[in-house]
Amino acid sequence: MPQEAADEHPEDILSCVCRPDRIHGRLNNCRYLPILPFGSCPHRSRRRRLGKIAEVAQSQSPLKVGLKGQFNGERFSLTGRAQMRHEMGGTWDEWYATFSNGWVGWLAEAQGRFYLTFYQPMPEGTALPGIDALVLGQPVSQIPSQVPLIVQERGSATYAAAEGEIPYKLTPGEVFQYADLAGKNDAFATIDYSVSPPWVFVGKQVSLAEIGLGDAKPHEREARTVSSGVMRCPKCGGPLALQAPDSSERVACPNCRSLLDVKQGNLSYFTTLRPSPMENAFVLPVGAEGNFPGDVKFKIIGAMQRSVTIEGETYFWQEYLLYNPMIGFRWLVHSDNHWNFVEPVNTAEVESTGTYSGSTATYNGETYKIFQDATAVVEYVKGEFYWRVEQGETVKATDYVCAPRMLSREATHNEVNWSVGTYLPVAEVEKIFGVTDLPKPWAVAPNQPFTGRFWYTWGALPLVALLFIAIVGLPLWGISKTAYKEQIVLPAAPSAGAQQQVFSKPFTIQANRNVNITARATLANTWVDLDVDLINDKNDEVESVNIPLEFYSGVDGGESWSEGSNNDDATVSSLPGGQYTLRIAGTWEKWQTPMPVEITVEQGINRGVNFCCAFLLLLIAPILGILRKWSFEASRWKDSMFAPVSSDDDDE
Repeated sequence: MPQEAADEHPEDILSCVCRPDRIHGRLNNCRYLPILPFGSCPHRSRRRRLGKIAEVAQSQSPLKVGLKGQFNGERFSLTGRAQMRHEMGGTWDEWYATFSNGWVGWLAEAQGRFYLTFYQPMPEGTALPGIDALVLGQPVSQIPSQVPLIVQERGSATYAAAEGEIPYKLTPGEVFQYADLAGKNDAFATIDYSVSPPWVFVGKQVSLAEIGLGDAKPHEREARTVSSGVMRCPKCGGPLALQAPDSSERVACPNCRSLLDVKQGNLSYFTTLRPSPMENAFVLPVGAEGNFPGDVKFKIIGAMQRSVTIEGETYFWQEYLLYNPMIGFRWLVHSDNHWNFVEPVNTAEVESTGTYSGSTATYNGETYKIFQDATAVVEYVKGEFYWRVEQGETVKATDYVCAPRMLSREATHNEVNWSVGTYLPVAEVEKIFGVTDLPKPWAVAPNQPFTGRFWYTWGALPLVALLFIAIVGLPLWGISKTAYKEQIVLPAAPSAGAQQQVFSKPFTIQANRNVNITARATLANTWVDLDVDLINDKNDEVESVNIPLEFYSGVDGGESWSEGSNNDDATVSSLPGGQYTLRIAGTWEKWQTPMPVEITVEQGINRGVNFCCAFLLLLIAPILGILRKWSFEASRWKDSMFAPVSSDDDDE
């Protein structure tokens, strides 16, 4: 660059940024530490004339040199751009940001996400661990921070190219080592091991709107933007149409099964894909576009067949790589004809208890139960990918479920990433891509939500209403009232079995209330059988009930015993209101003597029979719903390597 431009910004600070690292089909979600007080760069006094270096590979980035924004109330300009290449493929951009108050920082752009970082001096005497001493998933306590910083990745990358003004001499091809650390609340830190002692940079993930660039749109690039219309396979000469030519590192030729390296539009043969027994299982084509919830459009640019082998049996599934230049990469996973939309999550936001039976992981306030822990293998690929994908590459995959989400951990020797998949019904996937007749699921998916909850939630509302009536309503509305009570005497009978009868005095019965007739007699090892007729004095209509009484007692083997009762009753449902008379006819064992009987007629008696019948009937729907839920959960977990620790765990 011209010396005059270098004189305007003499600050010299080491480059640092979140890198678009990938891990076998999952997107790395780097984060940043909350901004700490900005320290002075140790090389502020140096100035360099950088001269001309390799040109950057253009992309659909909304950023460009000269763009102006604002952060924490301070204005900044993007004065330069450095481009890096990850060891496993893929490039990312670091935009040099110079602030009006003298701050200097880097706005990193990686897979549709943006991060603003600043140099953070370490306290005097602080010794950072070497890169080989870092343990994935463990915090680095030496870095001052408001939240623990967890090691997410350690690796190497290569300086590729630059444009505009940057404050250090970028040498294309120079390799440097780094470690990325993540913390809660979008926290992130990266340790740059290209110098000794290592330097630390901290910052946070930002949106373009947060830094005053919300109106930025993808720019039309000239330079080295790839034209998909002229691409041809170097192996067979067949035409290739790249969906994301600026981001792709590998592409599979659909004509000759060659797996090709992509470097700024230059294709080179890498290997020939081996046949796979499930290579024709893809149901969505590469190039298909879909409108996802939130009115976000993604395009399928690649498709991958993966597998795990458990107890000698191999299970296959498909993963579709989705791309949107403003958002980045996501995944659509297809397994047993179930679908999941997969997004990256911050490693530090996940707390897990291990990989054994009963283990759990906590994320975003939800607890996930471990479902599977196995080695996932890439079996076959189609389309293009943003890293150098290979058949046979593996990753340790651990899945935790909390329907309708699945939390997945994928780890290699140098990297650990978490992602969350949200279950999508087949009908929704068909709507997203405007297709029909996608194959229907034949089993329960690990994170498939149970759709029959209605039967034991809303279905229980009538039970609640019934209980309310029983507890609150009936004592208020069901107070009994005595309509008639009299001691009557049945005269002695002329012979055994002869029925004697008497009539009661007239009494009044209210409408819409049940009628309970109680008979009581003093019995001692004998019986009496009463036929009671309730006669409507107005129209002589009769309602009859039978009330048998018996009571026996004695001593057997020195122990007293008894059976039967001196009283019994019968209930008649509501009758028309009016005046009634009882006709009591009876036979009794000791017919030679008169039989005194006390008769009581009451209304509004709460017997509970109707309540019990209604309760049992209303209980059918919730019980069937619960049984269906148990069956559903049994189907969910039958293919799991781990069983739930208790039945309570089934209540997603």
